[in-house]
Amino acid sequence: MNYKINYIPTVCPYCSCGCGIYLVIKNGEILGIEPMKDHPVNEGANCQKGKNAYKFLTSEDRLKTPLIKKNGSFKEISWEDVLVLIAKKLKGNPPNDIGFINSGRTTNEDLYIMQKFARCVTKTNNIDNCSRFCHSTTVPALISTVGSGVISNSIVNLDKAHCIFIAGPNVQETYPMIARRVIRAKRNGAKVIVVDPRRTITMRNYSDISLLIRPGTDTALINAMMKIIINEGLIDKEFIEKKTKDFDKLKDYLSHLNLEEAEKITDIPIDGIKQAAITYAKAKSASIIFNAGIAQHVGGIENIKALSDLALMTGNYGRPGTGVNPLRGQTNGEGFGDVGPIPVFYPGFKKVSEETAKIFEDMWGVKGLPSKPGLSYMDILENCKILYIMGANPMVSAPDINRVKKILEEKELLIVQDIFMTETAKLADIMLPAASWVEKDGTITGVERRVQRINKAIDPPGETKPDWTIICELAKIMGFKEKFNYKQTSEIFEEIRNCVPQYKGITYERLKRSGGIQWPCPSEEHPGTEFLFKEKFATPDGLGHFQIAEYKEPPEIPDSEYPYILTNGRVIFHFHTASMTGRTDRLNEEIKEGFAEINLQDAQELGIKAGDKIVLKSKRGEVKTVTKLTENIKKGVIFMPWHFSESAPNVLTGPIAGPPSRMPEFKFCPVKLERIIK
Repeated sequence: MNYKINYIPTVCPYCSCGCGIYLVIKNGEILGIEPMKDHPVNEGANCQKGKNAYKFLTSEDRLKTPLIKKNGSFKEISWEDVLVLIAKKLKGNPPNDIGFINSGRTTNEDLYIMQKFARCVTKTNNIDNCSRFCHSTTVPALISTVGSGVISNSIVNLDKAHCIFIAGPNVQETYPMIARRVIRAKRNGAKVIVVDPRRTITMRNYSDISLLIRPGTDTALINAMMKIIINEGLIDKEFIEKKTKDFDKLKDYLSHLNLEEAEKITDIPIDGIKQAAITYAKAKSASIIFNAGIAQHVGGIENIKALSDLALMTGNYGRPGTGVNPLRGQTNGEGFGDVGPIPVFYPGFKKVSEETAKIFEDMWGVKGLPSKPGLSYMDILENCKILYIMGANPMVSAPDINRVKKILEEKELLIVQDIFMTETAKLADIMLPAASWVEKDGTITGVERRVQRINKAIDPPGETKPDWTIICELAKIMGFKEKFNYKQTSEIFEEIRNCVPQYKGITYERLKRSGGIQWPCPSEEHPGTEFLFKEKFATPDGLGHFQIAEYKEPPEIPDSEYPYILTNGRVIFHFHTASMTGRTDRLNEEIKEGFAEINLQDAQELGIKAGDKIVLKSKRGEVKTVTKLTENIKKGVIFMPWHFSESAPNVLTGPIAGPPSRMPEFKFCPVKLERIIK
């Protein structure tokens, strides 16, 4: 019998670029993936992860039925029984004892329903997600300077820049579609500045100016660049006078800056800093792109305030090819801020307050919504007796993993909702099997505020259900049937449109088109917004606010016992905690295990050879791995990919910033290194 081949439009489930793809379906099975040729982001291309984006679905440990742990082992349980059990536990505990962790691997609809459940049913704002570990420093920094914590421009206009300042991201490996735009810009004559403690493939292949920086000193570098720009008379006076405030305060602060001291702190020759500063300032349009390398520091807020100051003083906001552009990690990396599953904002970035709670009480038709900010990610792990985790894997992604394990093991009830038996799921009391991205409908919002639809292509296996469906069924059992009586995701999205002003003009019907729509989109006639701040900034007075960013040393610095700096990041063939790529044979064959990348001179001094087994130790624990030796990393610095649970660098990481970010210090961890004698 012949069956028709169908091409189902959807979006790649990996990074936040939001590449458009078709799933090729025959007889209910996925035959392959084809990139959308007319998609504005990927233009008919795919990276290695995208080409293999569905192959993890056939993994042997795919969860297909609810499970409950009894006497240390998981046993099957019916949906009805498990949801009744969860409902009883939730009803029997006060709001402060209940917490929710969610993920950017789920849809806007999933995330919206989880935050609505947390607030309406359990009356808590204790809800957070892994953006806490990525851009919790970005949002307050950019809000303080330009009034909005999101990307200001777009991937699609990056090639219009005359200078691209890449502060941290190894785009060739982690954002290949963005790397294509960088290449295009270079062909058009753009100059590229790359700052990184490693000579990554991005630095080696693309940079005109390479700044090999000491980790954790970005604020000192950017402040030095701004001082040079002022001294050279390269500021945009007209832009500063008409569109900003408080420049004189920053100028006075920078006047006391010692450039020789900045050279010493950053370990970058002053000539290199000067060349980068002048190149950036003289460019007609200059774009800054950054990600975790800048943000994942206790001092990340200062780093990003400095980047925004740099753009403001040179007039690089409000035009194509300009802006300060944070690159999100997960496919729905913007959506999990927009729709409210975070402790300080209701949907639409409305700050948690009594006034906001009243607005949503009227909107949702409920009483008693929480009006005080909830706990952030690590504080939820630490303090909540009942924890509901949807799609997240803190046993690989969180800092100080040994402590995290102890905390999770002590929970009164740990519920994990996922598609696989992850490292975190193994510790759960209850496992709820979720449908994957190809088995449900919904929307996602990627790095450039681009809202797109994902479309169900095949049926979910066994008894698995979409995340939003599971939560709605639980809400109904707990007496909230009328408030969670959705039949399909389009109904949820209509509610999102009412709650999130930026989405008001976006409809499911309009999202049928390739490439989706970029918010803000205030009406159904509006085409969407490619870049922000054309007329004014999002601050109350419409001006860009210069902020003084002070360099401070990380909370832990190398000493005689822990003399090396450990930093971490991603590699091209894997993604985050490897729950998907680690179950994809084609990708896992390329890099099967973790490693420590060590400077060749450091290795020679330690008597270490390539492939040696070593142990890395910090104040919190130790990790065994193997060595890779290279000249492409700064002396005294060690790099590890964080995807692999068997050699997870987050066993070693630890200190956490205070409010508002509560960001762990992921990129700077003093360690010592020992060779394992066979």
